[in-house]
Amino acid sequence: MLKLILNKKYNPLFESDARYFIITGGRGSGKSFAVSVFLTLLTMSANIRILFTRFTMVSAHLSIIPEFLEKISLLGFDNLFGVNKAEVVNLGNKSDILFRGIKTSAGNQTASLKSLQGISCWVLDEAEELIDEDIFDTIDLSIREKDVQNRIILILNPVTKEHWIYQRFFQDKGVEAGFNGFKDNICYIHSTYLDNKENLSQSFLERINTIKHRNFKKYQHKIMGGWLDKAEGVVFENWTFGEFNPDSLQTSCGMDFGFSVDPDSLTEVAIDKSKRKIYLKELIYQNGLKSNQLAEIILSKVGNKLIVADSSEPRLIADLRSLGVNVKPVKKGTIESGITRMQDYELIVSPESTNIAKELNNYVYADKGSKLYVDAYNHAIDSARYNVIYHLDNPNAGRYFVQ
Repeated sequence: MLKLILNKKYNPLFESDARYFIITGGRGSGKSFAVSVFLTLLTMSANIRILFTRFTMVSAHLSIIPEFLEKISLLGFDNLFGVNKAEVVNLGNKSDILFRGIKTSAGNQTASLKSLQGISCWVLDEAEELIDEDIFDTIDLSIREKDVQNRIILILNPVTKEHWIYQRFFQDKGVEAGFNGFKDNICYIHSTYLDNKENLSQSFLERINTIKHRNFKKYQHKIMGGWLDKAEGVVFENWTFGEFNPDSLQTSCGMDFGFSVDPDSLTEVAIDKSKRKIYLKELIYQNGLKSNQLAEIILSKVGNKLIVADSSEPRLIADLRSLGVNVKPVKKGTIESGITRMQDYELIVSPESTNIAKELNNYVYADKGSKLYVDAYNHAIDSARYNVIYHLDNPNAGRYFVQ
């Protein structure tokens, strides 16, 4: 009976034996409510343990659990469930839903999540916020209960086509955005407010109509759940592809060091102050390099050309210098000051610099008013920023090493 009150687009959620469920849609599409109904009914079976995550989830008992209980109440099941810390428990059979954040104030807790026992259904809500595909793979591989259907449910408002979810589940599968159906053990469900009108207020529908007529691009993305070629609120809007052919300009490089997850990024830079242009060329964008490997690649690409690097890694800089790399630290100042100076120029990105372009299309403000930036899609940008800061602060600096 409960299934009938939902839009028929969500029927496959209850019926499909797929492992992966990719649920996309815009505002007011009813996707969160549909998943809540499904999870509630799923716990009516014994020995079911569900992991419900968001990338960040602060104080689940104050945020997501009350939202979930409100939806249970709408179904008339209040008396069947209880709350135990960050869990909602079916009091009849002890099946439960665990609520966790992937990122906590102490850092990434992927290891503790993958060690949870008995999980047969993992829900990743607001999945667009998970930037690191490796984290997804780690938890995905831990969902492997026997004699029960294992489910991975991703709920998201689409962002840009550079996001790994789009590339993995749509582009690589040859699946069009907005597809409803099945392919390769994946169930795709896409809905919009048009599928959920009977549950929406007149004022909400009027607001949507206003957005549609005033900002059709926003309507297509936020309301209809379309994927973007470029993220909203990008930090760098004034950039274009162009050949790295800066004539007589001196060139040097910027280096941002990666760690276990982030890539080492080496970017060649030339600054044309008279034309207000900064030329960028991607030379290295690679994970997992040891110091000797990194030095070997750098020397093969730029020889003795000057590299300015993140001053917070003095030991690594010393290692590279001992291996013959012409690298020196830069006093990088605040992120805001460096970005502001770069924004005064048009960025010319060489056509082969795909990772620089990807970052420029996805590096966004977390809060534009206070000039806060999302700490993602910024490795090549940081490498360029270090170089730009150094050369604007040291206009007579050449391309060779300064003691």
